Amino acid sequence: MAAQFETGHAKNVANFNSLVSFCQGYGNTYNPALTAIQLSNLQTLAATALTALEDCKSKQLDYDQAVDARMLAFAELRPLSQKMVYALKASGAPALSIEGAMTIYRKIQGRRKTAKEELSDAGSPDAGADAGATPGQEQQYISVSQLSFDNVLANFSALVSLVSKVSAYQPNETALQVSSLTAYIAALQAANMLVANAYTDWSNFRISRNALLYGSGSGLVAVAGQVKNYVKSIYGLQSPQYKQLSGLQFITGRN
Repeated sequence: MAAQFETGHAKNVANFNSLVSFCQGYGNTYNPALTAIQLSNLQTLAATALTALEDCKSKQLDYDQAVDARMLAFAELRPLSQKMVYALKASGAPALSIEGAMTIYRKIQGRRKTAKEELSDAGSPDAGADAGATPGQEQQYISVSQLSFDNVLANFSALVSLVSKVSAYQPNETALQVSSLTAYIAALQAANMLVANAYTDWSNFRISRNALLYGSGSGLVAVAGQVKNYVKSIYGLQSPQYKQLSGLQFITGRN
């Protein structure tokens, strides 16, 4: 639906440019008293509207790129959290610490502890997966409504905080060390903030664009209607000039 509206915005601006071109072709006959529909103001509005469309497209591209960058940044979070739990188990950490880590890990993965896991003394992150599954595959688990980027990041931060307080957790692998995990959290927070800021910019530009195109009385669509009425008044309803303009459709829906 959003793509259809975006196409509608571009079509409105293109049709408005056609309307301005027709009015310019009428020469001195086109001489309205209303300032808003005088030719010079129509030309200015057409140029401003085109710039607004281009600015919105640019801001949307910035947002899309920020979303893609965040996806890449978060891609390693779940596999890394699994490695952390295994490293914690291999360190000889207390059972309560391991169980606490497992609880957080399940939230990160978006699933509840299953009956099979409760009975299993393995306690591994992939316990309860299909017996015939290849390594890395996981069964489809019930979401626990904590799969948003903010919540996943909060849970990952909690897991890092937990292992950092376990003295036995001293892995030799650089990626699993607390300092590296802390730096990774900072990178995820930055990626998340970039998305939020990019969306805010795009949203604000859309508001400005919509006001320019659809504002009551002064918006591009409203002005186009006023121009049609003026041309109708000077040439008549059945005139070829009015038929030129009446064929230009303007969509009022906006997004």
